[in-house]
Amino acid sequence: MAGEKMLEGKVALVTGSGRGIGRDMALMMAAHGARVVVNDLGGTAGGEGEDRTPAMEVVSEIKDLGSDAVANYDSVADFQAAEGMVQQAVDAFGRIDIVVNNAGILRDVIFHKMTEEDWDSVINVHLKGSFNTSRAAATRFREQQSGAFIHMTSTSGLIGNFGQANYAAAKLGIAGLSKSLALDMERFGVRSNCISPFAWSRMIGTIPIADETQAARVEKIKQMVPAKIAPVAVFLASEQAANVTGQIFGVRNNEIFLMGQSRPLRSVHRGEGWTPETVAEHAMPSLAASFYPLDRSQDVFSWDPV
Repeated sequence: MAGEKMLEGKVALVTGSGRGIGRDMALMMAAHGARVVVNDLGGTAGGEGEDRTPAMEVVSEIKDLGSDAVANYDSVADFQAAEGMVQQAVDAFGRIDIVVNNAGILRDVIFHKMTEEDWDSVINVHLKGSFNTSRAAATRFREQQSGAFIHMTSTSGLIGNFGQANYAAAKLGIAGLSKSLALDMERFGVRSNCISPFAWSRMIGTIPIADETQAARVEKIKQMVPAKIAPVAVFLASEQAANVTGQIFGVRNNEIFLMGQSRPLRSVHRGEGWTPETVAEHAMPSLAASFYPLDRSQDVFSWDPV
C-alpha cells in the first residue's frame, strides 16, 4: 500500500523520545521502516535526575513492531555525548539519515525572577542541544549527500507566552538554526525543517494554572495527543519531502499550519535622512498601524482545536 514503509532503510536519532511527542515520533518512524536511536536522559520535566526506563521501554516497543532500535541515555547538552549518539547510530545500523531534535525541559518563571540557572539549563538543552546533535550528523550527511533534520520549535518563541523568556529564546533560536542549516546544507542534498507542536505532554503539564481561562485552555490542550505530531515528522524525514526545506509547520490536533517567517511589513523613507525627532514625528506614527500587539500563542490560536 502506498505510504507504508516511507522510511525503509533509514536510520533516525530521535532525542527525548522516551515519552510524549518524541516517543510517538520514534514509534511511527519505526512503523514506517526506520531503525531508531532512542535518546532519553530520563529526567524530570525540569531536567533533574536520570531514569533509563523510558528509553528502554520505547526500544522494546519498537522491536515489538518488527523494527530495530537502541537506547541512548546521554544529555544532548553535552557536545561529545551528542557526537556519541550519532556514532552509536552508525555503529549499530551502519548510517544516520534523520535527526529529530525533540529533547527539552521547562523552567517557567516570570522574567524578573528568572535565575541564571533557569536560563542556562533551558538554552543548553534546547538550543545548544539542537546544535550539538545537528553538528554531529552534519559531517556524515555531507559525505553521503543526503539527510533530514527535524527540529521542535514553539509558538512560545514564534508568537510569545508569559513566563517563558528562556524557552521562547531557545525555540526562536532553533527556528534560526534550522533555516541556517537549510541554507548551508542544501548543496549536499540535506533538508532542515521545524515543527511547532501543540500537544499535551509532561512538559505542558508543568504550566501553572492561574485562573479559569487558563484551566479551560489546558483542558483543550489535553485533547491534542502527542501522536498527532508524528505523521508530519515521518513525512519530513522521508524522500517524499525532497523539496521541503527551511519551513516551519505548526501541528495542532488535525490542523497543519505553514507558519510565517519575518519579512518587512511596511517602510518609511525620508530623503534627507532621519533625526531622532523626525523618527518620533514621522516614522513611528506611520509604522504604528502595523505594529504587532503583545499577543500570546492562545490569542493568535483562539479557536478550539479541530
